[in-house]
Amino acid sequence: MASTSDLLLLLLTFFCFISAQHASALEFEVGGMEGWIVPPENDTSYYNDWASENRFRLGDLINFKYKKDSVMEVREGDYKTCNSTHPLFFSNTGHTEYKLRSKRAYYFISGVAGHCERGQKVIIKVLAADESRDEDEGGGPSGSAAAAMTFGASKLLLVPLVAVLFQ
Repeated sequence: MASTSDLLLLLLTFFCFISAQHASALEFEVGGMEGWIVPPENDTSYYNDWASENRFRLGDLINFKYKKDSVMEVREGDYKTCNSTHPLFFSNTGHTEYKLRSKRAYYFISGVAGHCERGQKVIIKVLAADESRDEDEGGGPSGSAAAAMTFGASKLLLVPLVAVLFQ
């Protein structure tokens, strides 16, 4: 039978592994502080300028905050033509959280008539898991992105375990 300290060491190793898997995920507020709105007049690259200032990786979350609007994920061709008739994903809840689950380009548009044509659309390009997001290389999230580290419940359980182990 394993001793208590062996069991705690095993649990600590497990939680460190789980923690490492989630520690690099970031949350991004699409459009920064302004949120998901129709961009200022004649600024149709507003959201893609925002996206190009950030580095998105597998597991990151992007949040769309809006009022009286919607967000749709569409195919590239529908993005280019602002066609909202065949969305891959649709939400109009006012706060949409979307997890980036594969390395590819994601195309999002507003579902409200005329908004996409006025620039309310964004392309999110996801890096491979092993590609760098080193802030020293300029690839870290910008302050306007309101990015925040996300941690699972494993971090909360890790602190008491460490305290028990080192008593």
